[in-house]
Amino acid sequence: MKLDLDKYPLGEAYDELIGPARAPRPAARALLDYLQDLDDEELRTRCAAIDAAIVTTGVTFTIYSDGENIDRAWPLDPIPRVMPRSEWERIERGLKQRLTALNLFIDDLYNEQRVVRDGVFPAYLLSSSRNFRRQCIGVRPRYGVWAHICGTDLVRDRDGTVYVLEDNLRVPSGVSYMLENRLLMKSVFPELFEASRILPVDNYTAQLYDMLAALSPRPGDRPVVAVLTPGVYNSAYFEHSYLAQQMGADLVEGTDLVVGADDCVYMKTIDGLRRVDVVYRRIDDDFLDPEAFRPDSALGVRGLLRAWRAGKVGIANAPGAGVADDKVVYTFVPKLVRYYLGEDAIIPNVPSYLCMNDDECAYVLANLDKLVVKPANESGGYGMLVGPHASPVERTRCAERVRADPRNYMAQPTLTLSTAPTLADGRLAPRHLDLRPFVLQSSAMCVTTGGLTRVAMREGSLVVNSSQGGGSKDTWIVDGVD
Repeated sequence: MKLDLDKYPLGEAYDELIGPARAPRPAARALLDYLQDLDDEELRTRCAAIDAAIVTTGVTFTIYSDGENIDRAWPLDPIPRVMPRSEWERIERGLKQRLTALNLFIDDLYNEQRVVRDGVFPAYLLSSSRNFRRQCIGVRPRYGVWAHICGTDLVRDRDGTVYVLEDNLRVPSGVSYMLENRLLMKSVFPELFEASRILPVDNYTAQLYDMLAALSPRPGDRPVVAVLTPGVYNSAYFEHSYLAQQMGADLVEGTDLVVGADDCVYMKTIDGLRRVDVVYRRIDDDFLDPEAFRPDSALGVRGLLRAWRAGKVGIANAPGAGVADDKVVYTFVPKLVRYYLGEDAIIPNVPSYLCMNDDECAYVLANLDKLVVKPANESGGYGMLVGPHASPVERTRCAERVRADPRNYMAQPTLTLSTAPTLADGRLAPRHLDLRPFVLQSSAMCVTTGGLTRVAMREGSLVVNSSQGGGSKDTWIVDGVD
């Protein structure tokens, strides 16, 4: 199980910890020196301690399989992903740039629509968008911000280039696991944190609270913040309850809230109604308000959109923010950065093909064995075709779906995602991974130091989503190394 650099199977992928000459990357030197000195029995003991702590503290996620909800212990690999601060600072600037442009774009779409009139963004894409909410037209949310919390997925290709793979602007999840991963690693490997200058992540919940509090319609008072959850059967319920507890906010379901005749939102308590200033919603638009969206929703709050439009409550993320959370819209983000900010995108997109364009669609259909094909509005890895790993039958079915609805599909080259040493079947072996940092924006903007690293636990797999069998790693941004 011990990491032997001479025997570690380096492949074509960029390895986050080990360089091409099998030398430790500078940011990972202290970690690798430690792992090489750690005997197998000690590493097994530490791993068992992590697994026991996860079970004891109830860190779980839910997958949906064959109509059943299955709770599983959160999978944490004990070998962290490491990145130098010097590299991270550029990524942080790029993430802030990207969310700034996306919020300007969303605000423009619901108001002047200059970006459409100027021909930068096609009117057809807007009119066919599943997540454009006409009920939000004309709204000017506080600070002009619609997507207050963004989880941006980053990947590194074989040449070391970091790309944005997608933006998650509706109900991004995973930050609680990032925080729990760090707590677990600090408790089980305290000596590693003494040997390296690892930047902290534990101020996130304070930053989240400050961001939400800034949305309150009653400035000057201590706002009442409620985390609105679909309930205990939701796959991210652990995160909902965790963040509410850490912020000192109220965890509520739709039936706990009511909108009064004054268009204010109230929470039902044993002492009567209590006004709510900010709702951190973890419910999709469709189910948020049966008065405005799906009338059959039993999860939302009747009149919540009306209260928000009247300026009586803040909502994060704002209804309608998902118009920019579309894998086809994603391909336009570099143009949007240039249009709204007059700058080149700091972090590039993965080169992409839009199936709504006839010539690009023809290329995609002719090269399904080489490409990754994604539906515009799915998440969690569902509906995606990884062409090189798909069967002929799967590729044929994908082609049929693309021909039937080309607007709903885009494709990208199959990147060789970076790897890191990962404990698999009792040995340390390379596994592919990505990174999801979280960006907050209201009166100010901040980025988590690192983020949630997700790792594909199956050899050769490029699918890192926990719902598809992936695991996670702690992410270290290390200061003082080049």
